[in-house]
Amino acid sequence: MSTIRKEELLKQYFGHTAFRPGQEPLIDALLQGRDVLGVMPTGAGKSVCYQIPALLLPGITLVISPLISLMKDQVTALTQAGVAAAYINSSLSYAKYVEVLRQARQGAYTVIYVAPERLTTDAFVSFARSAQISLIAVDEAHCVSQWGQDFRPSYLKIAEFCQSLPQRPPMGAFTATATNEVKEDIVRLLGLRDPLTLTTGFDRPNLYFSVETPDSKNAWLVSYLMARQEQSGIIYCATRKNVEKVCADLKRRGFTATRYHAGLTDEERRTNQEDFLYDRARVMVATNAFGMGIDKSNVSYVVHYNMPKNMESYYQEAGRAGRDGAGAECVLLYAPADVRAARFLISNSDENENLTEEERAVIRERDLQRLVKMAGYCKTTECLRHYILRYFGEQSPLHCQNCRNCRASMAEYDITTEAQKILSCIVRVERKYDFGLGVMQIVRTLTGSKDKRILELGLDQLPTYGTMQKVEGTTIRRYIDHLIDRGYLTLTENKYPVLHTTEKAKDVLFHGEKVIILDRKQPKKAPSAIASDAAYVDKELYNALSALRYKIANLEGVPAFVVFSNATLLDMAAKQPVIQPEFLQVSGVGNRKAERYGEQFMQCIREWRESHSS
Repeated sequence: MSTIRKEELLKQYFGHTAFRPGQEPLIDALLQGRDVLGVMPTGAGKSVCYQIPALLLPGITLVISPLISLMKDQVTALTQAGVAAAYINSSLSYAKYVEVLRQARQGAYTVIYVAPERLTTDAFVSFARSAQISLIAVDEAHCVSQWGQDFRPSYLKIAEFCQSLPQRPPMGAFTATATNEVKEDIVRLLGLRDPLTLTTGFDRPNLYFSVETPDSKNAWLVSYLMARQEQSGIIYCATRKNVEKVCADLKRRGFTATRYHAGLTDEERRTNQEDFLYDRARVMVATNAFGMGIDKSNVSYVVHYNMPKNMESYYQEAGRAGRDGAGAECVLLYAPADVRAARFLISNSDENENLTEEERAVIRERDLQRLVKMAGYCKTTECLRHYILRYFGEQSPLHCQNCRNCRASMAEYDITTEAQKILSCIVRVERKYDFGLGVMQIVRTLTGSKDKRILELGLDQLPTYGTMQKVEGTTIRRYIDHLIDRGYLTLTENKYPVLHTTEKAKDVLFHGEKVIILDRKQPKKAPSAIASDAAYVDKELYNALSALRYKIANLEGVPAFVVFSNATLLDMAAKQPVIQPEFLQVSGVGNRKAERYGEQFMQCIREWRESHSS
């Protein structure tokens, strides 16, 4: 099929005039009957890589996907665009399941999404062996690898299913995150044959990255959300307990928040997820159980209330913001206690029960090394985007001008006096208790805390008690982190980590060595997700278009982003089309949507222009 033809389909069904990096080579390979492995960041358009071939090939394209919610969202979006699609998973009643298979046999669908667990059922195997399946796409392909963070045993059955077909079709495997080990596993365990392997750049230029160290995470979060009440966002917490606490606090303060974690019933998780997708709840507070494959494109911010255990998880979760290409913010709220909590979880994990003890030990050590890199991200003063991309083995400029560190100016501060107080306190604690004490007890001693445990241990009798009572506890913890990084202190790796001084500490205490820390001055204020894209867009017009989108979505019973994405509304507000040919030039507007919604949105623009004409 010619390039023009592919581009025509891209515009007709998806509203884009050009392919994104990596899409066209993968599409061409699949059309030529070759297997592919595409590693592309969230929001890079992986689905187009198999949806365009599905429109060009005869018969059915099977898309194997791990999550019910993803299938539903994708099928809704395809149907809206004019593509015949269906899904098969455990959410269907038996009667509906039989009806979908019946229609599929009659050629009613171009694309069918299927859960991996269904591949081994007699009814589906019987259907597949008699159907014309021209392409198989495996989404979230890293789930096949035990070395990945989302291993799913059901994915191990995919290769066997493909081999059982009368004629094995070409296969495409797609994922947003994959180390070299995981990529090798995907090829081997899915049985890919000489695949075209393509890894596009990991950069997401539309995302603003920030690490904040607030004294009160809750107070910071409330202030942040107050300025973004009309936007959708996700707040990730490390534990179910934090999810419950944060969600309850936000709801008490009047925010439309909901929650998601593995401790809820299936029904409540489904209800809460739909409330978020349909914008009935603007804020989703969740553990990492939420999000893989969630196709909500209008997420304007992702806040990590706690630090994740590794950069792979962080980038995947943060990448759920700005999937439509509009500006979005990714903020991590850091506290040193997050590192200790993550280290404990890694050291005491019982996951991967099928692995040998030796394999578990290797994975545990790997995970601890990943944690070091994650903590480094939270404490670095260099460009945050550069840190992320370097971690994934990618070259990038040293400054991006779209992260907190680049927007802030840096200054050197001499903290020798403070360092001497901290080190002296720890030396005196070591003399009193040779087993040492944890970070929080040292901080409380220095700030003169009346905590019961501090008094029981007699720490209020030390000469260093209260010597830093005018310094915030979070600042002292940051200084302790710096002293650990510089080798003046060590923090043990056991269940209850304690601080000890090193030989190098004597240079600061007795030999006049200076301790200098590089820290941020207050950065220039980061723009809101909408404002960063809308310097030349009238906010009142954008809000009018957004209100119309929401009204249409409610009438049709679909999420607002399925009608048009935030990025499409921004482009529409910038171009202000009032006739059909102009409307078709808006990014993200295909033929079907132009016919369906064009007149309503153009009328909205006409009315706005009339009301603002001088």
